Amino acid sequence: MGILNLALKKFHGGVHPKENKDLAKHCPIEELPMPKRLYVPLQQHSGTACEPCVKPGDKVFKGQLIGRTIANVSSPVHAPTSGTIEAILDHVVGHYSGLTDQCVVLLPDGNDQWDPSLKGLDNPFEADSKAIRDKVRDAGVVGLGGAVYPTHIKLSPPRGKPVDVMLINGVECEPYITNDTRIMEERSREIVEGAQLMMRAIQCSSCLICIEANKPGAIQAMEKAVEGVPNFRVVVLPVRYPQGAKNQLIEAITHRQVPSGGRSTDTGATVQNVATSAAVRDAVLYGRPLIRRVVTVSGRGIVRPANLDVPIGTPIQDLIDHCGGLKPGVQQIIMNGPMMGTALHDLQSPVVKATAAVLAFMPNEIHNEPEQPCIRCGNCLEVCPVELTPCEIVWRAKHDLIDQLPEVHVKDCIECGSCAYACPANIPLVHYIRYGKMAVAAKRNEKEKTEMTRLRNQAKLARLEAEKAEKERKKEEMRLASEARKKAAAAAPKPAADAPAAPAAPAPTSTVESHS
Repeated sequence: MGILNLALKKFHGGVHPKENKDLAKHCPIEELPMPKRLYVPLQQHSGTACEPCVKPGDKVFKGQLIGRTIANVSSPVHAPTSGTIEAILDHVVGHYSGLTDQCVVLLPDGNDQWDPSLKGLDNPFEADSKAIRDKVRDAGVVGLGGAVYPTHIKLSPPRGKPVDVMLINGVECEPYITNDTRIMEERSREIVEGAQLMMRAIQCSSCLICIEANKPGAIQAMEKAVEGVPNFRVVVLPVRYPQGAKNQLIEAITHRQVPSGGRSTDTGATVQNVATSAAVRDAVLYGRPLIRRVVTVSGRGIVRPANLDVPIGTPIQDLIDHCGGLKPGVQQIIMNGPMMGTALHDLQSPVVKATAAVLAFMPNEIHNEPEQPCIRCGNCLEVCPVELTPCEIVWRAKHDLIDQLPEVHVKDCIECGSCAYACPANIPLVHYIRYGKMAVAAKRNEKEKTEMTRLRNQAKLARLEAEKAEKERKKEEMRLASEARKKAAAAAPKPAADAPAAPAAPAPTSTVESHS
């Protein structure tokens, strides 16, 4: 218990972009009115997409399952309110490609009636690990810090890799975004209860709630919430982006580095977002699935910035309209933060579990200078939190030297944008690195496909050779059997020649004739 100041601890690299959090950080969470229609995507998480388990015309309760999967790395999807399933169709989503995805279209009935079958665990703070994980899995809880990785998997550490510390991530280092700040100030007790349940699930002995020093209200609220709670501490960190990334947070707090290609549990630590912790509490105590989330609507292009409690599936346009609309001259609207967010192609894209913010930028908020040649200044190396060489990765990606990209560890890039922020040549390094990752993945898939084809051809040739050999064997057996029969016939003794027939016996003389 108590505040632990780790001001001298930090991870490698990082930058200090202008925060711009004053626009919304003092705005209390307000509930968005239910929209006329919800578009609930069946892929809102890392892993396998869900299959719909409802059909058009079905009546559903709030919290009822509408998308399920049997895959482990996946997460179910639930109805954000009660109503009628209107359709299941492809609809635009907030993806940088602008592509569509399968969505369940729900018409709210205005009753907002919970599924009566939903209930929490009896004695949840005494429940076993499996019962807690099952509730979290069934509720569709995922990481709400951006990765949307299924939480029930993070609560299942691999055998032989015990977790000794759990970090509750309240860093919120992206500019403009303040939803986690408001959750910590307004729902601090829920966060602590959720963290206690997760600690029980992973058999962890210590919990540190990590907050950057620019959030005094959140620090005070969380410090009050952990009073009297054993093994909990609030950690105040210096402001530095991207400190909220899980690997960098683990390094800053524990001085342990997650190995390349490894998981956080390889260091004996695990990281959970503050909003995820509150969602776990609702799932375990009440059986309530993850069907809403807090979204920051901000940027100087928004008439009235706000932090909104929003049903999953709400069109982005509804959030903007609720906040007074857009100011004249807005140049760009993005989902999530300016460092790692995605430009929106269509404001009918729905809010999903990964949506932390909707930001509207005026021209003076956008750095849109033309790209220049690299001057080899080394800024990108200095700020990279993973200690990569972004300029070398980009050079290989631009020249399609795909086979060389694994040598410079392209897959370890977390796409935080620090390199692009620090680049004086205005090179969009993250875009090139993302292309490089996709090219490596495509080439690997092509190699796997080629190898699979080769193995199949080998198997086919082996089968044909085996069939040919079997035919030859049978033919040889038949030939040998035929020869054996011929030899046996030739070696058998020939039968004796036929003897001459014996002369016929004389006919007997009649008695009558002899007496005459």
